[in-house]
Amino acid sequence: MKARRNKKQIPSFRKLLKTSKVKLENKLKNKQFKQQSTLKKYRKEQRKLRQAVKDAVSKKPIPLEDPREKQPGKRIEREEEEEEEALPLDMMDEDDLQLMRDLGQRASFLTRDLSSSEPVHVKKRKQERIIEKYEKIPRTLQTAPEKELIHLLPIKDKSGIIPQTREKPVTDNNQDEEDEEEMELEEEIIEDPIRELTLEEHLIERRKKLQEKKMHIAALASAILSDPESNIKKLKELRSMLMEQDPDVAVTVRKLVIVSLMELFKDITPSYKIRPLTEAEKSTKIRKETQKLREFEEGLVSQYKFYLENLEQMIKDWKQRKLKKSNVVSLKAYKGLAEVAVKSLCELLVALSHFNFHNNIIVLIVPLMNDVSKSISEMCCEAVKKLFKQDKLGQASLGVIKVISGFVKGRNYEVRPEMLKTFLCLRIKEVEVKKDTEDINKPKKFMTFKEKRKTLSRMQRKWKKAEEKLERELLEAEASESTEKKLKLDLSYQESLHCVQTAFHILSGQGDVLNIDPMKFYTHLYKTLFKLHAGATNEGVETVLQCLDVMLTKRRKQVSQQRALAFIKRLCTLALHVLPNSSIGILATNRILMHTFPKTDLLLDNESQGSGVFLPELDEPEYCNAQNTALWELHALRRHYHPIVQRFAAHLIAGAPSEGSEALKPDLSRRSATELFETYSMAAMTFNPPVQSSSSKRKDEVLQGDAFLNEDLNQLIKRHCSEVATHLPLDFSRYSTTSLRSRWHASPLEPLQR
Repeated sequence: MKARRNKKQIPSFRKLLKTSKVKLENKLKNKQFKQQSTLKKYRKEQRKLRQAVKDAVSKKPIPLEDPREKQPGKRIEREEEEEEEALPLDMMDEDDLQLMRDLGQRASFLTRDLSSSEPVHVKKRKQERIIEKYEKIPRTLQTAPEKELIHLLPIKDKSGIIPQTREKPVTDNNQDEEDEEEMELEEEIIEDPIRELTLEEHLIERRKKLQEKKMHIAALASAILSDPESNIKKLKELRSMLMEQDPDVAVTVRKLVIVSLMELFKDITPSYKIRPLTEAEKSTKIRKETQKLREFEEGLVSQYKFYLENLEQMIKDWKQRKLKKSNVVSLKAYKGLAEVAVKSLCELLVALSHFNFHNNIIVLIVPLMNDVSKSISEMCCEAVKKLFKQDKLGQASLGVIKVISGFVKGRNYEVRPEMLKTFLCLRIKEVEVKKDTEDINKPKKFMTFKEKRKTLSRMQRKWKKAEEKLERELLEAEASESTEKKLKLDLSYQESLHCVQTAFHILSGQGDVLNIDPMKFYTHLYKTLFKLHAGATNEGVETVLQCLDVMLTKRRKQVSQQRALAFIKRLCTLALHVLPNSSIGILATNRILMHTFPKTDLLLDNESQGSGVFLPELDEPEYCNAQNTALWELHALRRHYHPIVQRFAAHLIAGAPSEGSEALKPDLSRRSATELFETYSMAAMTFNPPVQSSSSKRKDEVLQGDAFLNEDLNQLIKRHCSEVATHLPLDFSRYSTTSLRSRWHASPLEPLQR
């Protein structure tokens, strides 16, 4: 039988730290309890001694008995002997008798010689030793208490080990008596009641405390950022503020510290993962700079670990909804603290994906993606999406996927759909399906010449050689390119367009006999149309126009109506964003497509065809439901500043007719899309057609006076002016006698005629 090994697990550092803290707290409590009990006993004894002194003065002293004499018979015999030896009182002198009486009255339990059990009245021969015995009575002196020493760690120098001690503080007895008297009189003392603060005063006091805490946090953070290696210990001081105990500002201060620490870790964390040192590395001598760097890294990792544990505990407190004994933070404030903690964890998940404890953060975040709280769930899902999008190495994404997969299976696939939608943001370029099958069915390994010679005969080697040759030919016939070679080609947009164009040139003509589905090329072009440059460097538009001609017009029999509708709709949307020559080329392509596919005129109607809703964000032209939309972009292009664009837009709105008022002129209708693109190009910084310059007409004559009036009115004014110019006396007195009524009925021109 093998001896069983000790399976007791070694406790973690955190558990040891917690245990040591509990032990220290218990030890301190026990020490305080012992001091209090000792103090109480001492006070009780002092009280009894004072009471005994009072009783001894008032009562007659009683002789002491020998505690060793427990048998009553022996005690009686000894008393009889003492009585026989005792001297009668009538034979004593008066002076001795008076002295004995005085001593008897002054005797007490404290003034007797405890080492002797003799009675108070002794024989006459012992009277002379009474004074000596009295002198030998012990007296209580107020001596200083013995000082207790505390042994400290020794110091080693050249001479050897020097022990170190320290005096233990001793409580003052007099002070204790005063405290006792104060405690006895405590009931009689009436303390002044503390004045309660008003609401306004309380808010002012809270604002003052909060400002002090903010300044302290800012000072610590500034010191750490200025010199992280030297001030790494201040991280611990800042992290200790996560346990703020002031109930007025506890919640706010903790939130500020959480965010501050998160930003600090994002700034001072190195761009590599810190590993623990080996025993050999610890024992080797290093330079001061290297030692300082190691201390910084160890302190950073430990504080980062404790910080993550604090955030985890805040989330657990919110989930468990248990009020702590300190009662500093209310249950309502738990959710706010938990939201800030989750926000910080999400930031660290994205920003420090390369650093230590990243897998621990993933384990905390993934269950919260399926949380009941919508805000927390959305926050975690957005963080995971962001991580998937910017993760270039893929290690962090792989860790998240593994945890999500295990969580989904553990919940029996009953999770929120948003949790699975995060997989759409993965940067997957190639799915290695073949590799998965190879892992299950591993390929055969060809035998070497030495292995064949050892295990096979000559005839078997000949058959084995022919078999291996055939297998190699089959592998070459697969003509499958490796994934590594595919991923090495990071083509540009212009190069990818040339690839599409080359592929369709190969498939045209004699390439029709090739049984290849070019759907991927259609999808690629449809998906990347909006990546065209809308500025002056729009060289890719010409290549796109050529690709559209080869893919849609020349292969009209292989193109479905849904695909043609989707391309026409997307091209009209693209025409709104590019330069005028590009818009003309795109609209000319749409004109050709509408002639090639006559049923596409349904895009000019507002009524939808079939079921479904148009999905412009979908990158699949066959399934975006383009039949349920309309070409509303043409109405916007009809008001374009370029006249040719206006003309093409009006022509397409009318259904691209070949005759009539809305038909195009021959110089526009007979040209291809690429020719129109080059004709109306603005590469030479000219506008085609040229803009007519506005000629300013110079005014030769300046109209003055009566030039603005009508001829008839001008003649009438001249005639009346000539009549008024006659030198006649102006007598207005005769008109003053005319009645007001006659003046109203008179003609307005009557005074002028007179």
